[in-house]
Amino acid sequence: MLSATENTTMVAQRGVIARYRDYLPVSETTPVISLGEGSTPLIPCTRLSQRVGNGCRVLVKYEGLNPTGSFKDRGMTVAVSKAVEQRTAAVICASTGNTSASAAAYAARAGIRCAVILPAGKIASGKLVQAYAYGARVVAIDGNFDDALRIVRQLGERPEFAIVNSINPDRIAGQKSAAFEVVEDLRNAPDYHLLPVGNAGNISAYWAGYCEFHTLGKATKLPVMLGFQAAGSAPIFHGRVIDQPETLASAIRIGNPASWTAANAAIRDSSGAIDVVSDDEILDAQRWLASHEGIFVEPASAASIAGLFKCCDAADAAYPFRATPSEGATIVCTVTGHGLKDPEAIRIDASPTVAAMETDVLRVIGF
Repeated sequence: MLSATENTTMVAQRGVIARYRDYLPVSETTPVISLGEGSTPLIPCTRLSQRVGNGCRVLVKYEGLNPTGSFKDRGMTVAVSKAVEQRTAAVICASTGNTSASAAAYAARAGIRCAVILPAGKIASGKLVQAYAYGARVVAIDGNFDDALRIVRQLGERPEFAIVNSINPDRIAGQKSAAFEVVEDLRNAPDYHLLPVGNAGNISAYWAGYCEFHTLGKATKLPVMLGFQAAGSAPIFHGRVIDQPETLASAIRIGNPASWTAANAAIRDSSGAIDVVSDDEILDAQRWLASHEGIFVEPASAASIAGLFKCCDAADAAYPFRATPSEGATIVCTVTGHGLKDPEAIRIDASPTVAAMETDVLRVIGF
């Protein structure tokens, strides 16, 4: 039987820092706080590919299979490891849900305190329960995410706190590992990469990762980056702060993204675009992906799939892969969080109760 120390070492050896230490802001003496994050599947999706047509190949990077169920774990392992290295007493974050779950889990793993500031009544239950379960001190405020982040920035000036939102460059450094994995799985970068955009750290991180591996000769091309915001929460698309962002996709309900400038740079430098999708389009995409490809994601994650459908249905062929050569393009869609993060978003129709008879059961299931 392995000792506790040996088990901890085995988990850390599977994590983001172990795989990509040479590309991350860590040293040999940095304590590695890991839950075995990363190495999420890049799933080829036959029906999505058929829907796009033109011989395109669509793959989904399923980040919901990280330890706390979202992509946030990639950056959190680095941010919390650095916080421990710096002997910080506590980590603190503002959150729409996934960051709080991840910060709380990694703080618990590290044995340090975690404080979470979040907008009251705006967090999906599947995420909120995680923060409490992991032992975070949760403070709900009468305001939105942007108000919470403002408070966190103020508290972060105190020496006892390390901010673990994406304004911390260690977070972005860890998140770029997803782009590394895509390149390694495809043996090159894709032609197009589609992502949901909320606080905008992820599209920035992916672009940084792709650029780094391209510079190192690990990829021969760079992808076009396409980001999608919810229509009621689209500050980058509109070019202005949204004071009261509204969308059922709570993870991207952000009116003043912290990584706005970096996201704009990624879009510009990749010849990409930012667009919006409605809540109805997001929910339709969430259901479609689950029922046609067996991939269940939270609503915010489905923004990339809704964006893909919008690209396919665009009558004016405004999106570049609508005019790809016959051999088609490789398209990667990142889905950022597991569907169980926000179970209330799924409408469940009442199932009929029938007699315990084979014939009655067959009738209800349509056979």
